[in-house]
Amino acid sequence: MVLAVAGAAAWWQFGAPQPVVEDTGNAAQKAGLIRLTSPLPNSTVESPLTITGEARGYWYFEASFPVVLVDWDGRIIAQGIATAKDEWMTEEFVPFEATLTFVVDKNVYSNRGALILQKDNPSGLPEYDDALEIPVVIK
Repeated sequence: MVLAVAGAAAWWQFGAPQPVVEDTGNAAQKAGLIRLTSPLPNSTVESPLTITGEARGYWYFEASFPVVLVDWDGRIIAQGIATAKDEWMTEEFVPFEATLTFVVDKNVYSNRGALILQKDNPSGLPEYDDALEIPVVIK
């Protein structure tokens, strides 16, 4: 009986399938500020990469904000500007679009990376910095 209980406890702790937790970056924490339609976290991306979604009006400055694609080591692969597709001077969500064009050097870059959508911060003050960062696979 003791062996059965000990075996069941060991199976439960070590042998039971563990739930898979998918890394979505900080998308859940930023959902009230910025939402990505494409690409989704953990998507495979290739050039040209079209990025779409919606962000609160105060995420923009002059109807745009920076977008960066980095490899797993933080090296910049591509950077560009997302632009508002509607009136951006609001606190409501405003659709945006950006396109990044890049060439991947397989000898330099890992195929894992991150897409970073930065809140535009013309003041330069760090307390106003913010960013949505999602993991991607670079093709």
